[in-house]
Amino acid sequence: MNSLSIAGTILAGGRSSRMVGRNKVFTPLAGRPLIRHVIDRVAPQVAALALSVETPMPGLETFGLPQLPDPAPGHRGPLGGLLAALRHFSSGYEWVLVAPCDAPFLPPDLATRLEARAVEDAVPCALVVYEGELQPTFSIWHRSLLTDLEQLVGQGEMAGFKAFIRTIQAAECHWPAAHPPPFFNINDASALDRAGRWIETTGRAAHACSV
Repeated sequence: MNSLSIAGTILAGGRSSRMVGRNKVFTPLAGRPLIRHVIDRVAPQVAALALSVETPMPGLETFGLPQLPDPAPGHRGPLGGLLAALRHFSSGYEWVLVAPCDAPFLPPDLATRLEARAVEDAVPCALVVYEGELQPTFSIWHRSLLTDLEQLVGQGEMAGFKAFIRTIQAAECHWPAAHPPPFFNINDASALDRAGRWIETTGRAAHACSV
């Protein structure tokens, strides 16, 4: 069930440098484009959904979602995508969930769990920690961060989530280990093959985060 206060953005602006010339978002996984798996996981969790891209990408229009180009020239990393998302959604939604386009096993309760953790801690951001590692591309951001992001991205001071998180208060949402790993990223052909085998042999259970 989705939250009326949360919009979602799938980060689809990467350059697929390890996918041997293939555009990652359209790479087939179990008979469907990789990004379709992610859309199907995220869409039920949010009230509105968009795709973050460096520049508009031919073929993405088939998924029926708005494309949000990076607002600053050049490749500014995921912070540019977050800025575009907050600009697009902040007038109508309090929170923006962010997830990468290459994570087909992400939890179906990711948005509500992250929102609840951020609200509980009274902070404008919550992000996943999985097996001791920060996973900042699986995160939720409050619209109050828009002004700070406008300045940082516009000045080119930083591009990654981790640097920005060090400047704000953020809650950590610790997820228990599961199989398939819920935050597994498909970055190369080997990871794609592994994900295909998991889809054939296992289910995808939801897991709640802990304090």
